[in-house]
Amino acid sequence: MAMGWFYLSVLALCSLGLMCILSTIYWISYWQGGFAWDGTILMFNWHPVLMVTGMVVVYSAASLVYRLPQSWVGPKLPWKFGHAAMHLLAFILTVLGLHAVFDFHSRRKIPNLYSLHSWLGITTVFLFTCQWFLGFAVFLLPWASVRLRSLLKPIHVFFGASILSLAIASVISGINEKLFSSLRNGTNSYSRLPSEAVFANCSGMLVVVFGLLVLYILLASSWKRPELGMQAERQPIWTRGWAGTR
Repeated sequence: MAMGWFYLSVLALCSLGLMCILSTIYWISYWQGGFAWDGTILMFNWHPVLMVTGMVVVYSAASLVYRLPQSWVGPKLPWKFGHAAMHLLAFILTVLGLHAVFDFHSRRKIPNLYSLHSWLGITTVFLFTCQWFLGFAVFLLPWASVRLRSLLKPIHVFFGASILSLAIASVISGINEKLFSSLRNGTNSYSRLPSEAVFANCSGMLVVVFGLLVLYILLASSWKRPELGMQAERQPIWTRGWAGTR
């Protein structure tokens, strides 16, 4: 029964994640003119799509790797590589999303990092960068002691959930900021809730629901990988180590 509920939650999560990405793409394509990579506002339009895809959806998928029952048996090292690789993909998408907005601002002589959204977003990206490099150095490479890994693991898990929460807050504030900007001088102001505002608000709520479901799965104790001893955490990267731990 527990596993059935888990897979139902994963199915709902995949559907919600896809809806978050597609709704953001549709919003930008239909109301904001689409996409380009030419330094114009159409280049900026890549920013919300890449950040939702990278910092929310792909990041969440990477965080949930160890919740899959298939990861509970056999060596943990291949799942560590998958966890790290998916986070790296999220990081690459995030860097591209930041480049889109910074390049657009530079060409238009618009100041960077002046709003609460930008402060929150850049803090999230900074913490994510530190988290990825620390995780790679301590949990993937074989040099760290069992004591060090035991000490840092709760911190790593805490910041993993915290970064996702900050990413969701950044997305919500970014949607709000974009709507205020694009509807400020229009015939239909934001306060009149034109169709664009309704759709973008709904997209933001989808991101919130998606994030809450991810956090629920992460915090559910019955869906966590059973701890078989921290010594298994020190599997070496080379192939012989894989064969020896099967």
